[in-house]
Amino acid sequence: MKNKLHVKTGDTVIVLSGKDKGKKGKVLEVSTKESKVIVENINIAKKHLKPQRMGQAGGIVKVEAPLYACKVMAVCPKCGKPTRLAHKIEANGEKSRVCKHTDCQKEY
Repeated sequence: MKNKLHVKTGDTVIVLSGKDKGKKGKVLEVSTKESKVIVENINIAKKHLKPQRMGQAGGIVKVEAPLYACKVMAVCPKCGKPTRLAHKIEANGEKSRVCKHTDCQKEY
């Protein structure tokens, strides 16, 4: 059974804890099996690469490392505040995500 996460690919999130606390970024990839997300320009790690073919250069590359989804919170695109997400069921039966702030009941 897959875990359901509160963030999806393409969401803007803010980091709640760790070395990148307070930084905002866009979710590039979500791993529901590990409950981890990869956020653009957050949790940068250096990766050492060996040359794969003759003539190709090896080196050190900076890549985004995954971090736990519980360490990020979604940012509302309308009001720009970090928020928890509520699920609202429409009249036609569709389920949508909405901002929990009382002044911003807009859909994502």
